[in-house]
Amino acid sequence: MGLTLTSLPQIAGLDYDDIIDVRSPSEYAEDHIPGAINLPVLDDAERAEVGTIYKQESPFRARKVGAALVAANAARHLQGALADKPGGWRPLVYCWRGGQRSGSFASILSQIGWRVELVSGGYKAYRHLVVDALYDMPCPSPVVLLGGDTGTAKTALLHRLAARGAQMLDLEGLANHRGSLFGAMAGGQPSQKTFESRLAAAMAKLDPDRVVVVEAESSKVGNCRLPPGLWKAMTAAPRLEVVAPVPARARYLVSAYADMVQDPARLAAVISRLRGAQPQEQVTAWLAMATEGEFEDLAAGLMTEHYDPRYAKHRARLDQGVETFETDSLESEALDRLADRLMMQLG
Repeated sequence: MGLTLTSLPQIAGLDYDDIIDVRSPSEYAEDHIPGAINLPVLDDAERAEVGTIYKQESPFRARKVGAALVAANAARHLQGALADKPGGWRPLVYCWRGGQRSGSFASILSQIGWRVELVSGGYKAYRHLVVDALYDMPCPSPVVLLGGDTGTAKTALLHRLAARGAQMLDLEGLANHRGSLFGAMAGGQPSQKTFESRLAAAMAKLDPDRVVVVEAESSKVGNCRLPPGLWKAMTAAPRLEVVAPVPARARYLVSAYADMVQDPARLAAVISRLRGAQPQEQVTAWLAMATEGEFEDLAAGLMTEHYDPRYAKHRARLDQGVETFETDSLESEALDRLADRLMMQLG
């Protein structure tokens, strides 16, 4: 029996004990249905082997070899990850197109007595919903941008706004990147497809009758590209601009980028990447500040000489209404007060 996926909200409400992706580990790592676990019936090497046999020898021999491998891997899963599943366990299984891999595994599970269902069209059907949502439909809610120069605690403010009941999209969180040359985070960035899955799932939860607050970003967050519909909405959106003095921003950055400050080699390597964009003597001075532990001075210099001018150029190209919110401090209590002011503006 096949389950037809009709919408992204439907996926969030699926009532199955487990969603099982039987594709190879690399396919799963690139992207998968949210919440799915990976129990591959062919690993990457086995999948390549079967494909080679299919092309170079014969489809019959490929199916024969593939069936043996699927059976062996299914047995391993039954003795491992599925060993403790009860008789009433109800899984949902899918592969790339809902074909032989998922069908073979589902057949084995059904013979045991479990109430297994397949996703009609497999991962490809799910991916079609994501593409439709992000590339073929406009942003579901009116957008308000939260802007400000580097170091104005925009991400922290976004989460304070969410805690106060505002709708928001944390693009940096979805992309696992802080949106600058120094922005890499532990674990690395997701693939473009995984980023889009995360973003589509978040957008599917938005109330279309309420604004959604989004941090003012470029069209890419690290290596993750924003879909054109969202980017178009962002470029036309009104902006709430946070303004804070450079010393306060520098102190905040040193705290927010503690992982970078604590890794001198990594910090120096990233600063060195600015040689093509900044004079040699400026980069040398910044490297010296990093070596001497003068991190607030370093942050202030990077902002005033590199990031602030670029943000000003980007901002000047946008035709948006701007409401300015000034703060002398970016400490926790000051951010709470600022979030309250922003909420009043959002209504």
